[in-house]
Amino acid sequence: MRLKKFVIILALFGFLKLSAQTSQDSTNVYKKRVLETTEIDFLSSYYTQDGDNAAVSGGTGTEELTDVTATFVVSIPLNEDDILTIDAGVSAYTSASSSNINPFDDGSASPFQASSGASSGDVWSNLTASYSHSSDDRNDIWSAKLSVSTEYDYFSLGFGGSYTKLFNEKNTEFSISANVYLDTWNAIYPIELRPFGENGNGINNSLFTQNTIIGNQNYSPLFTEFKDESRNSYSVGFGLSQILHKNVQGSLSVDLVKQDGLLSTPFQRVYFSDIADSFIEDFQLADAIEQLPDSRFKVAIGGRLNWYLSESFTVRTFYRYYFDDWGINSHTASIEIPFKLSDKFTLYPSYRFYNQTAADYFYPYETALSSYEFYTSDYDLSKYSSNQFGFGISYTDIFTKAHIWKFGLKSVDLKYYKYDRNTTFSSSIITAGLKFIMD
Repeated sequence: MRLKKFVIILALFGFLKLSAQTSQDSTNVYKKRVLETTEIDFLSSYYTQDGDNAAVSGGTGTEELTDVTATFVVSIPLNEDDILTIDAGVSAYTSASSSNINPFDDGSASPFQASSGASSGDVWSNLTASYSHSSDDRNDIWSAKLSVSTEYDYFSLGFGGSYTKLFNEKNTEFSISANVYLDTWNAIYPIELRPFGENGNGINNSLFTQNTIIGNQNYSPLFTEFKDESRNSYSVGFGLSQILHKNVQGSLSVDLVKQDGLLSTPFQRVYFSDIADSFIEDFQLADAIEQLPDSRFKVAIGGRLNWYLSESFTVRTFYRYYFDDWGINSHTASIEIPFKLSDKFTLYPSYRFYNQTAADYFYPYETALSSYEFYTSDYDLSKYSSNQFGFGISYTDIFTKAHIWKFGLKSVDLKYYKYDRNTTFSSSIITAGLKFIMD
């Protein structure tokens, strides 16, 4: 952010008062703007993943997915102290795994083969507006935000706020934030379970009369539609940052999250070990859908330490410990080493390690019993470890020589990340960002 002094011309109240006020007014003439001019960020990404443990098909089957996102962030200085930020984003994906919510299309049904139904893709849209106000001495910052997100089977309304206090000559910073998200599902169930829901005709449905059930022909799943399709999330976060040395900065954070409501994903199948398997073609019919508790409490404690080794080298480190009341404990450690090639170009190599224990309710494919109260075969809740390698490059032009209409190009960022779990899951993402400054 480019900061410069802005001169406020004071009104002339009278010739006699002018000389008496000169000393007092001189302390108020110059005031740094929090944001000098309007900034526009354009962010985009291309993400791919694959694996063999799709939750939609009960912990087995393809996890192939492709996602493309585009986001615009506009920051507008309303005056010297206040900033309005508008964040609008769209994410469009195609997914082989979610397409198997209904695998019985014109092709052969298989958990390792994508179907062509409506569930094979979706678009997520988000709009967030935030407002921040800084005190005259820039030691106090208040902010508030409102967000709306929507997807085919999901709607979310969020709001929150934060307060930041700088003291000790701005060497110390304390922050507190709180957010609330009120979400509603439009529950979508696996196609073979819908006939067993309310007002369904069960095994007499055309899906079963027009197809041959292989294996256990007495197909009778454990299925009841969810009555409550809402989910509420409440979070509060605390942060403390301290300049420890002219070249060292550290920070600590604590985040608490409470969730209530429908925390199960309605279209994720589960297969029991004590129920005989039923198939149509090569696709196994669900014994049930994921059942998880209707509440969850999460705690994350993190710390950062940044060393500015020279004008060219910086080392950024991060560690976080996480636990929740579903039995998951996790550790995250990362390091990034920005290397400045010149005044305009910087390289960003990075590495991130993560591991977690399994949730109490996780069961791999066909290991849960039908008598259990809670169960899931979502491998995001399994025990695993992962490694992520990243590399990025940024271009910065503080003089914004390149222009598009009235906007000068300030920076360009390109990053690539490769992520692998010690399961079959892997993913890659390419991100790009452009920052423009209004003349």
